[in-house]
Amino acid sequence: MWSNILDRISFWSLFATLALLPVFFLPFTKIPIEIGKGLLLIVGLAISVIFYLAARFSDGKIILPKSWTLVAGGGVVLAILLSALFSSAREMSFFGTMFDVGTFWFIFAGFLLMFLVSIVFRSPDHARKILWGIIIVSGVVLIFQFLRLFAPSVLSFGVLAEKTDNFLGSWNALGFWAGFTAILSLLIIEFFQATKAIKWLLVGLIALSLFFVFLISFPLIWGLLGFFALLVFIYKISFFAGVREKKNFPAGSLTIMVLSLLFFTSGQFIAGLLPNYLRLPNTEVRPSFSSTALVAKSSLTRDPILGLGPNRFGDAWAMHRPAKINNTPYWNTIFDSGVGMFPTFFATTGLVGILAWLLFFVLFIIHGGRSLLESLKDGLKAEELVFFVAPLFLFIASFFYPTGSVIFLFAMATTGIFIGLSSPNKTEGWSFFEDPRKSFFFILLLVVAIVGSVAFSFKYLERFASVSYFGRALAATNISAAETSIQRAVSLSPNDLYWRTYAQVYLLKLNTLVNETSLSQEEQVELQRTLREAVNGATSATVYNRENFINFQTLGAVYDTLGSFGVPSAYGKAIEAYQAAEKLNPLNPAIKLALSRDNLAFGKIEEAKSYADRALSLKADYIDALVALSQIARADNNLSEAIRYAEGALTLAPGDEDLTQYLDSLKSASNPKEEKR
Repeated sequence: MWSNILDRISFWSLFATLALLPVFFLPFTKIPIEIGKGLLLIVGLAISVIFYLAARFSDGKIILPKSWTLVAGGGVVLAILLSALFSSAREMSFFGTMFDVGTFWFIFAGFLLMFLVSIVFRSPDHARKILWGIIIVSGVVLIFQFLRLFAPSVLSFGVLAEKTDNFLGSWNALGFWAGFTAILSLLIIEFFQATKAIKWLLVGLIALSLFFVFLISFPLIWGLLGFFALLVFIYKISFFAGVREKKNFPAGSLTIMVLSLLFFTSGQFIAGLLPNYLRLPNTEVRPSFSSTALVAKSSLTRDPILGLGPNRFGDAWAMHRPAKINNTPYWNTIFDSGVGMFPTFFATTGLVGILAWLLFFVLFIIHGGRSLLESLKDGLKAEELVFFVAPLFLFIASFFYPTGSVIFLFAMATTGIFIGLSSPNKTEGWSFFEDPRKSFFFILLLVVAIVGSVAFSFKYLERFASVSYFGRALAATNISAAETSIQRAVSLSPNDLYWRTYAQVYLLKLNTLVNETSLSQEEQVELQRTLREAVNGATSATVYNRENFINFQTLGAVYDTLGSFGVPSAYGKAIEAYQAAEKLNPLNPAIKLALSRDNLAFGKIEEAKSYADRALSLKADYIDALVALSQIARADNNLSEAIRYAEGALTLAPGDEDLTQYLDSLKSASNPKEEKR
């Protein structure tokens, strides 16, 4: 039957998507790995959906698994949709810059993947195929990364620059994947029938996985690994209780558990030996639990029901970040995620989103726990066990860490496999060819779904094409090439990142034209057009997302440049832009310093000093603020005050030659008899 052929195509499309997702990238293209994986996901899902729906046209039947976990997943999608619809930065919440993790469309794609997998991977045979596919691709990932430790430039493919760059995203994300691989391999060894050769290969894969966990030296990974090894140990002991055979003792689980406990409790005394030896320290920075909780609490107080909108943790961080962050080197860093992926979702989607996620997790755990207990009573269901433990590991990892797209999508996919396996006889079916009324409704629904899949895929591919042009604009060696490329990128995907870059390209062009000794009439016309386009780019960024302070900061910088060229009222407009940025990021001293400088340019000494003082109060070691206060005092003819501030700045940066020369000039200009008291 045609439906069988079409269903097979749908199955293999999903299989290929999942199998390739951890290793997929576009070599020598300068396209970020995460964006390349988005391409694979969208194309794979589109093919699978279209052929699955086409198969339904052929047999006239729709059969879905009956699962409250699936229903709860639909509730999560609905909650995030509502949050995105009511977001004040809707474009960012729906799609972001480029299908960002956390946007509505990314979450929708993840749950669509879970839904399709629950339908397509319903037999133990299918589950075993994808399980072995995951094991093989995990081995490829880890072996490749091991080789990169010794030949990073040879195996960079123009995309992976540093030794720690990898297919999974961050260095810690690779560590979580290594832990996930070790647990999957352990489950196969303990509960599956396999030849000795295969089991020894799996032991080798576990050893390689533990090597990377040791190398990455992130305590949370050791904690998770030990916890799940303990669960496997207890479950196997319980399952084979009363059967005294040496082969049934979970020695592998016990070994991993002991090793994990050793490394988890030893701190850097033991855990840091290998990374220090290979000079691969783990220095990744992210918000703490307390900082994330503070931002989430403040955000929920402001927008309690639906939150400020998905994919907007960066905006929430700018608005509500703790003041103490200014005392760290990361005072001007904007974090797009919190301490973990799910806390980030909780902080941005309101109480409705939090409750929807919690309901989904509770139902999933209840479903999985019931399945494990039934296995103890009715006999081992190894596939169900693996595909319950696998997503549980990944979900917990994603709660404590922003694991990235691959791990989140695998958590969704393995959840779908578990749902399909655990409800083989619990289905809801509709046959719609017998009744013309049903036939019309279902055929219309299928046609709309197919057209929607094609339309969204095309729109995504259009935006994906913009990434290449954006990369060319950044890499261009002349203004003309950069201008052409950024115009093309903006036409394909008008987002605030592209618009800000658009403004910067025209500012560079403006600087080039202004530096010309004499301009022809045509060049003067081009100068005016360039000026307008620079302002248009920065203004368009603020229109795209009026909640991102960086957009207003960029607009202010554009007007600052125009003011330095003598454009009337430019500094006034710069002040307006910086004031808008200040409202969105009230604790950022750099914005207050920019306001101070523009007020000084306007001749408003008191306002300039007030803003500089506020910048210094937020960051006591802010050298630029001390220099600004010195310049303000000098403009006010208070040279003793100017010298005092300059000496304070030089104390913080004793080797700075520019500061030394500036202080010398102040001292030489100082005359005690005429100095303002």
